Amino acid sequence: MKAEKLVLSQLHKAKILVVGDVMLDRYWYGEVKRISPEAPVPIVRIQAERTKETPGGAANVAVNAAVLGANVALLSVVGDDEPGRKLTDLLEKAGVSPRLHRDPEISTTVKLRVIGAHQQMLRVDFETLPSHEVLLDKLADFREMIADRNVIILSDYGKGGLTHIAQMIELARAQGKPVLVDPKGEDYSRYRGATIVTPNRSELREVVGRWKDDDELAAKAQGLREQLGLQALLVTRSEEGMTLYEQGRVRHEPARAREVFDVSGAGDTVIATLGVMLGAGMPLQDAVALANQAAGIVVGKLGTAAVTPQELIEALAHN
Repeated sequence: MKAEKLVLSQLHKAKILVVGDVMLDRYWYGEVKRISPEAPVPIVRIQAERTKETPGGAANVAVNAAVLGANVALLSVVGDDEPGRKLTDLLEKAGVSPRLHRDPEISTTVKLRVIGAHQQMLRVDFETLPSHEVLLDKLADFREMIADRNVIILSDYGKGGLTHIAQMIELARAQGKPVLVDPKGEDYSRYRGATIVTPNRSELREVVGRWKDDDELAAKAQGLREQLGLQALLVTRSEEGMTLYEQGRVRHEPARAREVFDVSGAGDTVIATLGVMLGAGMPLQDAVALANQAAGIVVGKLGTAAVTPQELIEALAHN
């Protein structure tokens, strides 16, 4: 544990570049007192003073890394609109250096959650794919920005911001940069050559099919890791914790959460923590253990949230 605390004092040495699909998470809170006469749905009376806006998607990954004390840059695409400007403002206030290309032909992705009677009643998504021209500009920026970074995180939410992810991985690996990928969809071939890919349990099942026990899971996970040429595959397994698959080795970390309030954004916290720890010089297996601790902390918070170094230190003291 002393070694882990020592690395936690060195987190400022982590220089992270996060690339991926960003979004603005909006929360509207209200009261539910009656059912609509127009349809059998509750009426939520929104209270103007009870609204919240937070960075989501890859932007949440960047904020998580910044809260841990890393030097964080973020590259993505937003619309030339109010949500895009709000997102930029929130990121800068969180200590992230954002380079957000503005595409006037799209709207910034917004996820609006309406919450009444202490539960989510509705989510409304606003999104369009960025144009090919803006994405090519982003690839040119990527070549420039990786030079002084020691870890690259590619956060794929399937919104079109990582169309050139295969080229990004190739460019980063050619410069000896470790590349961490939070995947999406069924086609993992475009993640070939990454250092670590971090699917959750259901995402992995989409790609390799079902398994009946841990032995079959290990065989499928190791097969995928070898097929993609990865150093490691980290599978997050919700209440079962997370499992790290490397060449000839499997390490399991049991879940650390005492109480689970909200799992949204937990995957963002895991990959951000993993990237920061690696950037600060921590060995992979120790970095995974701390990422697991961070996941246990963040699911005990409501909404997308981040974990501080002090919270990690306190969690280590309790174990």
